[in-house]
Amino acid sequence: MFEIRQATESDVENITDLFYETIQNINSKDYLQEEIDDWSSWRSDFEKWKKGISEQYFIVAVKQGNVVGFSSIAKDGYLDFMFTHKDFQRQGIAKSMLMELERKALMQNNDYIYSDVSITAKDFFLSQGYEIERQQLKKSKERELINFRMIKRMKN
Repeated sequence: MFEIRQATESDVENITDLFYETIQNINSKDYLQEEIDDWSSWRSDFEKWKKGISEQYFIVAVKQGNVVGFSSIAKDGYLDFMFTHKDFQRQGIAKSMLMELERKALMQNNDYIYSDVSITAKDFFLSQGYEIERQQLKKSKERELINFRMIKRMKN
C-alpha cells in the first residue's frame, strides 16, 4: 500500500530523481532521445520545483518511505504534473493521485481540470474521463514536444 500526502521542500530531491528516471525509462517509448534529454533536464531546476510545491496543491505518493509518484494542481485547475516511478507503473498510484486532485479541484470550485499531457500518458487520461481538446507542440527547454491539451469538466 501507499499513502498520499502533501509534498514539502524536503521531497524535492526524490521528486526530481523520479521525474528524471520516469522520463528516461517510460516516456522514451514515445519520444526521441534528444526530446527526452531536453525534457528531463528540468530535473536540475530546483527553484522551479520548490515554487511548484509552494504555489500549487502538490502531492506525493509514498510507499515504505519512498516517493513513488507525484502530482500537482494549480488554483485555476491546471494539472501540472502526474508522474509515477518507473518501477511502480500500473499499480493504481496515478489513479489515486488523480482522484485526490479532482477532489481538490471541486474544493477550489474549478469548473474543469486541464492539462498538457504527454503521448505516453494520453490513454491513461482518456480512461479517466478526460477529453482531448487539441494536439499541440509545447516547448521544453530547447525542443518542442508533441503533447495534448486535455480537459475534464468537473461540473455540469
